[in-house]
Amino acid sequence: MEFVVIIVLLILAFIVKAIYDKKNNRIKLIQKLKREWGQIPEEEYTPEELKSLTSYYRSIKDELHDVDDITWNDIDMDQVFMLINNTSSAIGEEYLYSILRKLQYDEKELLERNRLIEFFQNNPEKRLELQIALKSMGKLRNVSVHEYINRLDFLGAESSLSHYIMAGGLIFSILLIPFNPAIGGLLTFIMVANNIFKYYKRKGQIEAYFSVCSYLIRLLNCIKEVTKLNIDEIKPYTDQLEKASKAFAGFKKGSRVVAGKNPNGDMADIILDYERMLFHSDLIKFNSMLISFKKNRELLNEMFVSIGKLDSMISIASFRTMLDYYCIPELSRAAKPFLKVEELYHPMIEEPITNSIAEDRCVLITGSNASGKSTFIKTLAINAILSQTIYTSLCKSYKASFFQVASSMALQDNIFSKESYYIVEIKSLKRILDRLNDQNPILCFVDEVLRGTNTLERIAASSQILYSFSKGNALCFAATHDIELTHILEKYYSNYHFQEQIVDNNILFDYKLFSGRAISRNAIKLLGVMGYSDDIIESATNSANQFLEKGTWSILE
Repeated sequence: MEFVVIIVLLILAFIVKAIYDKKNNRIKLIQKLKREWGQIPEEEYTPEELKSLTSYYRSIKDELHDVDDITWNDIDMDQVFMLINNTSSAIGEEYLYSILRKLQYDEKELLERNRLIEFFQNNPEKRLELQIALKSMGKLRNVSVHEYINRLDFLGAESSLSHYIMAGGLIFSILLIPFNPAIGGLLTFIMVANNIFKYYKRKGQIEAYFSVCSYLIRLLNCIKEVTKLNIDEIKPYTDQLEKASKAFAGFKKGSRVVAGKNPNGDMADIILDYERMLFHSDLIKFNSMLISFKKNRELLNEMFVSIGKLDSMISIASFRTMLDYYCIPELSRAAKPFLKVEELYHPMIEEPITNSIAEDRCVLITGSNASGKSTFIKTLAINAILSQTIYTSLCKSYKASFFQVASSMALQDNIFSKESYYIVEIKSLKRILDRLNDQNPILCFVDEVLRGTNTLERIAASSQILYSFSKGNALCFAATHDIELTHILEKYYSNYHFQEQIVDNNILFDYKLFSGRAISRNAIKLLGVMGYSDDIIESATNSANQFLEKGTWSILE
């Protein structure tokens, strides 16, 4: 009798502890969400983890209209993604990544995104309730939810008979202990060892699929909590989620054993871990669910999109809150492509210098190394992408055409295909020329065009390539050291420059954009700043002056 009382008391203590943990975890989660709102996300990603986030985007990729890989890498958009990514779920971050890659060419979708973003900005209590529900799903690492939803067909269903036999054998051996302690104890030890071994063997074979199926159960539970919130502003999404989730109502009972650890912490899961290892309840349930998941894959993809959109819009709302200032872009379809921005800045730079520009024709930007040319055109590119994806521009005013966005900047030799830097360059530029069309103008960015070849041919070829951009449906921003180009193309390109000053052997940059071509020649002076001898500096200066006067270089004796 005392033994029974002790068991009952332990069960009651466990229930009380579980209830306490649940309430305490919720309080901690709310505090965490409030603390992280509008802050730079602390989460960092390995290259493998970032690659796993691209699966959903790759499934809907549009080669002609999206931000391509070269442009994405040129302007370090992975870093921008991580700056924005304050999502609560794996689905949310996969969807957010896809948003940043897929430019929008009309305002309908952008206006809907903005409606949701502003709702989450202005309604913190409702947003928090939704975030709590989304957090119950948690995130996966090195596994794409979308990829594995669509790979479930490759996993054959397995009979659960062996698992039932192992679970039954363990129960029988335990019941045998009171009647024959020696045999019962030995059998129990053997069954425990066998069941644990077989459990981890099977789990290892299906680990990724199992993790995703476990995640999908949490998704279904999350949808239940989201629909209970009755938030009118997201009703079109919750109605769709509720309708889709009804197809999975049949196997929800007992799904907790598969759902796995609550990402927010749950004592009940610690106990369930041992039950799973010994009785394989999660493997048995997994086998029964697999058929249903395969049958309703399209519904799973629909739920993926709806949850992903809500989570990613919350993340963008947090990003906007983080910014010193931003504006809602004014996008249009003008007869001639144009761009007008005021006090534009780069999201990844602390205490950035802002710049403004208004142009309806192509632009050449000159200036010395490190003066700000490359950073400025990257800033323009990032803001153009953010304007047509998350409807947010990091400036006081952004008015522009709907653009395709492409760049040719941070290129490298391709040692695997044995392509030189020049070959990589001309291929990169050709891909932009090939995308020219009458429907959507291209906003393109080029850093030091054709730097991989000699001066004579570089100027001859690059002037013709840049001329082609100006004659097509494009607005091109090109940074260059070749002052010759500013004269050759002055009828088609506006000239701007960055400058620097050398004061007391120090180089001072203001990183401000000025109209006109660069007129200062500080490259030789910089040799002096770096400690080169007066003879080298004087001889270099004389050679440069001779070339400017006579157009020829003197032969060194």
